[in-house]
Amino acid sequence: MAEENDLEIEAGGGKSKKMLFIIIAVVVLVAGGAGAFFMMSGDDTPEAEETLAEDSPDTQSEAPSGETAEMGSALYVGMPRPFVFNVPGAGRDRLVQIKVQLLVRGDQNEETAKKHIPLIEGTLLSIFSTANADALSTSAGKADLRTKSLQEVQKTLSEIEGNKVVEKILFTGFVMQ
Repeated sequence: MAEENDLEIEAGGGKSKKMLFIIIAVVVLVAGGAGAFFMMSGDDTPEAEETLAEDSPDTQSEAPSGETAEMGSALYVGMPRPFVFNVPGAGRDRLVQIKVQLLVRGDQNEETAKKHIPLIEGTLLSIFSTANADALSTSAGKADLRTKSLQEVQKTLSEIEGNKVVEKILFTGFVMQ
């Protein structure tokens, strides 16, 4: 008789553990669903305020037309294909592949950069072809290449468009074999 009572107590404990796991699972699912709902339904008010500020006549009259494009939001213009080229090294030549994105400010500069993609590609290729594999194997060498690239692209676009257009050049992919 004592054994039957022990078995009943153990059987009841198993059901409460299952119920506890079910309750925990439901709470986690509800919390995850609520978190996803709040994350996806963000408030768009700051974007609307930025649009109103850009369109107001006071902002347009304070700055010259070339500066308003630089004050705009950050936009990225991707080069259509990665740059693949050979660079000489001390031991042997290396093959390098670089994916490039351009940081521009404002819609006007974005359109200008897209219009001049062949010119930008040509300028970048001429800079990349002067690189050395030993220098590109260090982070300082990559930063130097990025700086030289930015200076040349800005110089080239300034001669044609009258302003720098590109604020920054980003290497989003860099492979050297």
